[in-house]
Amino acid sequence: MSRFAYTASLIALTAAATPALAQTGAASHENTSVSTVEEVVVTATRRSERLQDVPLSITAFSQAELTKKGVVGFEGVARETPGVVLNQASNNNARFTVRGISTNGWGAGLQTTTTIYLDELPLSTIGNTVTLDPAMYDVERVEFLRGPQGTLFGSGSLSGALRVLTKSPDLSGYAASVQADLGYTPDGDGVRQRYNGMVNLPLVKDQLALRMVGFYRNEDGYIDNLGTGVKNANKLEDWGGRAVLLWEPNDRLSVKLLASYEDSDPKDAAMTTPSLGDRKRYSTIPDQYTTKTQVYNGTLEYQFDGARLTSSSTYSIGKGLFNVDLAGTFNLAVPFYLFDSFTAKTFVQETRLVSDNDGKFSWVAGGFYLHRDTDLNGEDRSSAAYLASHHITGLPGTTFAKFGSDTRTYELAGFGELTYHLTDKLSATGGLRYGKYGGEVDVYPGFNTAYFTYALFGISGPLAIVPTAASSAKYPSAKKASWKASLTYKPSRDLTTYATISTGYRTPVYNSRAGSVSTVDPTDLVIPTGAGSDNLVNYEIGAKGRWLDGRLTANLAAYYIDWKNIQVQANRQSDSVQFATNVGRAASRGIEAETTFSPANGWVFGLNGALNKANVTELSQQEATISGAVDGARLASPRLQGTFFGTYSYAVGQGSGFTSFQVQQVGSFPNGFPNTPGKAGVQSPLYDHTDSYTYVNLQTGVQFGKVNAMLYAENVGNSRAVTYIHPEAFVYSRYSIVRPRTIGVRIGYDF
Repeated sequence: MSRFAYTASLIALTAAATPALAQTGAASHENTSVSTVEEVVVTATRRSERLQDVPLSITAFSQAELTKKGVVGFEGVARETPGVVLNQASNNNARFTVRGISTNGWGAGLQTTTTIYLDELPLSTIGNTVTLDPAMYDVERVEFLRGPQGTLFGSGSLSGALRVLTKSPDLSGYAASVQADLGYTPDGDGVRQRYNGMVNLPLVKDQLALRMVGFYRNEDGYIDNLGTGVKNANKLEDWGGRAVLLWEPNDRLSVKLLASYEDSDPKDAAMTTPSLGDRKRYSTIPDQYTTKTQVYNGTLEYQFDGARLTSSSTYSIGKGLFNVDLAGTFNLAVPFYLFDSFTAKTFVQETRLVSDNDGKFSWVAGGFYLHRDTDLNGEDRSSAAYLASHHITGLPGTTFAKFGSDTRTYELAGFGELTYHLTDKLSATGGLRYGKYGGEVDVYPGFNTAYFTYALFGISGPLAIVPTAASSAKYPSAKKASWKASLTYKPSRDLTTYATISTGYRTPVYNSRAGSVSTVDPTDLVIPTGAGSDNLVNYEIGAKGRWLDGRLTANLAAYYIDWKNIQVQANRQSDSVQFATNVGRAASRGIEAETTFSPANGWVFGLNGALNKANVTELSQQEATISGAVDGARLASPRLQGTFFGTYSYAVGQGSGFTSFQVQQVGSFPNGFPNTPGKAGVQSPLYDHTDSYTYVNLQTGVQFGKVNAMLYAENVGNSRAVTYIHPEAFVYSRYSIVRPRTIGVRIGYDF
């Protein structure tokens, strides 16, 4: 089918469906009974509890909700979660900002402030690495925990944790489903294809079952690369699957084995250069952030009298590429390509014991161990044409620098939480996590040259190859504690109020080029040793309620965050060498709200939003000079964001239908600190602000028996808003925009 015919068929299908849906919608008004908003169960405290009862700020999504809204990855989750921003240069190159805790959206070399978990495996490490954006199909639930989660989730959860929890096999019977999603983006004439399938096989009734999931995505991009000449260059191909075997021989014991694989291959970055025109970027090679991820997990659970033991062992192997055109460093005057390949092997063991929640005390106690081995091999390259035209010789091919390292890091921690139920309505909780963190690196022998000097000063002739010796170093180790104290008051089953103080921190960072002097400008700043731990204290009060027999729900939270000794990423001006350092202090204060209301049968409306003010509050002159920060500078988050949504469900003949919408508003925010590192009072040419924008999605669908179908339109207003601005000069195209208007149809069948 041609793309024109494909578009025409979608329009015709929409036109045909609209009168029928309107007619059935009108008929449904005869039923005047009202519906309640579904109660959600989460495991954010390591035990199953109603979201309503958990004294934390949490947004949770079921698979049904994700499917209905077309959420298949991080971008959709961020749009639906108050106080959260996704900074995305490309698929597999994304970081979350929660509650304003970010100095820029990149964080090169720094541990991320929000941990991303796939089941028990923490995916995120440091800000400028490739991180898998996992396919969200046949998941049990997605939970976004806001505020520091250091007690139960470790050092990377300075401001929050995102948990993607996959479904376990169903022991009771056979099940299978398939889903196809075909979309079309008129701007660029691009087609999006997504295919998913699941089968659940009971091998021994009520004791042993196997669940298998497969997925494939082939999505045309919407950004044209003028340098490579590729239209819709940011295409994505992603495929993989998982198999889960569950054995429950009796009511007390369960053993679950999981194996998964995902090959995610974005063909180019999604960042643009606005001055080149609409949806245009420039690089002379595609910027690639690819990952092939294997995950193997074994989880044993045993129900003792009074407590449940969980032991989870996970081993993962991630292989990827980080290949980027860095010619923006010298405003495209000098070819500069980075070709990195890496293999990261991670082992995670967590063992915890969780009490039953039926006495005066309820508690969680456990231990955690993580070991990650990252093998990196990299080359800096020029181009053959440039070397020939400038008569620069002596290189092996086009490589002017070669480097590599094997980095081994570990985290060992013990944690626990204890809740004392003082009365039936009042309880107090205390939590503590004490961890030790460290690592070491073996640097491989490589070489360097004076390529940049020759190129910038017009020198021709043979380049001398200067070997770099192998070396070893230990990262600064740390022993740190994070803690939490909370009071919860529940005057009734339908109302929970709480007050919490919680802390978080990040581990120290060692600068790999510590002490180096710029070969371009020797008077520029010398790279410092590294950055010590930063520390954060979160003060929060909240309330969660259900009223009108469950027709109205509201979750409210207000917080004040004191962030000290902030780890920041900066770049030396003359040669853009990255480094990490610490600067004074910042404060973030805000309000988050989520509310849903069902005014009549089939109708549900909701509003979630966040107000935030985050800025630097203390800064020495030396810290300002080295980082580019200024006293009072805004942190990299919007002051206002929110989503208004609604769904109307109705009968369609012998089936059911729905029509829904989401309207999101996101405010503008800066992409980093305003000044140039190393140059006091000089504004950075890279400093800019994202756009303030409105984003609208529409869906309408029907279900007849085992068949379901949905029409959707994303970005109805066809916004071109800038959502992320890269803070470094390395890349020439630095601005990410929202995907242009996309319309499509999603069809599923449940066997």
